Amino acid sequence: MSVADASALPDSVYRQPGFVPFLISRVLAMFAVQILAVVVAWQVYDMTRDPLSLAYVGLAQFVPMFLLLMPAGDLIDRYDRKRILALSWALEAICAAALLWLSLSGGAVLSFYIVLVFYGCARAFTGPALSSLLPQIVPRERLAAAIAANSMIVRGSTIAGPVFGGGLYAMGGGGLTYAACLLFFLAAIVLLQRVPVRYGEPMRALEATAWQRFTAGIRFIRSRPIILGTISLDLFAVLLGGVVALLPIYAQEVLEVGPTGLGALRSAMALGEVMVGFYLSTRPFNRHVGMTMFIAVAVFGLANMVFALSSLFWLSFAALFVAGGADMVSMYIRSSLIQFSTPDAMRGRVNAVNMLFIGSSNELGEFRAGTSAAWLGAVPAALLGSFCTLAVTGGWMLGFRSLRQVDRFEDASPEAQASRAG
Repeated sequence: MSVADASALPDSVYRQPGFVPFLISRVLAMFAVQILAVVVAWQVYDMTRDPLSLAYVGLAQFVPMFLLLMPAGDLIDRYDRKRILALSWALEAICAAALLWLSLSGGAVLSFYIVLVFYGCARAFTGPALSSLLPQIVPRERLAAAIAANSMIVRGSTIAGPVFGGGLYAMGGGGLTYAACLLFFLAAIVLLQRVPVRYGEPMRALEATAWQRFTAGIRFIRSRPIILGTISLDLFAVLLGGVVALLPIYAQEVLEVGPTGLGALRSAMALGEVMVGFYLSTRPFNRHVGMTMFIAVAVFGLANMVFALSSLFWLSFAALFVAGGADMVSMYIRSSLIQFSTPDAMRGRVNAVNMLFIGSSNELGEFRAGTSAAWLGAVPAALLGSFCTLAVTGGWMLGFRSLRQVDRFEDASPEAQASRAG
């Protein structure tokens, strides 16, 4: 983009043509996802009264996502990303319609699991397509602010969606709730058609086998210390240091605040993320980004340490709020570095690997926290996790020097890396 073109860009990313319809469509789809996640788990458990059924609900969605993420990334790099996103939302809408029919007709629990398998297949395409499409909607000069706004929207929907879904279910049961999900998905598809794709390279069929394309994406990540360090830092920091799975134990046994206090604790981290995300979307920064990311992860670990040792509700709430804000700063920089470091032809595969790592860190992190608490107790487990986060941060600072030294997001671009190597 020329200097003249850059000076003609709108002052705010929200004035970028097509960006607001993209955000609204994502809000609608995210609301539907969050509502469906809460309601289908409640409904299946209400039908079975078996806690194991909740594990099957998660497994039915996770397995197809895990198996299809890499093929999805390959297809997203070869074909129209906007169309793939619309098709994945359409499949999710069909799944919502199927759940609506099962709710009204009294379908068997097995039928719900089958629908959730197809729903997991659709979600394997949704995440990488969304992340890969964003740089084609906004110019590089506004990409960091767009990522912050996008992250804020996701976190806000995570807070409000389940509450809204619970209210709908209380009013009209599964029928009303799944009908709302269906409408949200359809509205998101309609709004997506108003989003112009202005930037990036045109999609083209790649001359290679599927296995060669897959391994090319892996080789690319391994050859880029900035991308490899960014993705793996998030994986191990959250895997070893997350405390969300321990909140019910803290609410009941350590802080003694009951279910109301548990709800407040769960919202504290998300509230910090949303507030910091809104600030970054209006006032993005672009200096010393590598070191700032490491500092943010360290603050995340220190805040979790304070939470681990606290026996005061207000201090625990404040610690989780700070942890959420630090995680948003880290996420903002991580996402921006990955987008700036990745050529457009590789975005689908790189974002698929990133999503795979994020999903693994969240799922396995909860398992790690639960087993550690069973062996050591909740407080020692949370304290050990915070120490592990700080140790990972220090180790990655030493092991990924080029990541630590990144000053501006543009310094991570392939062009900048090539000129520096030359």
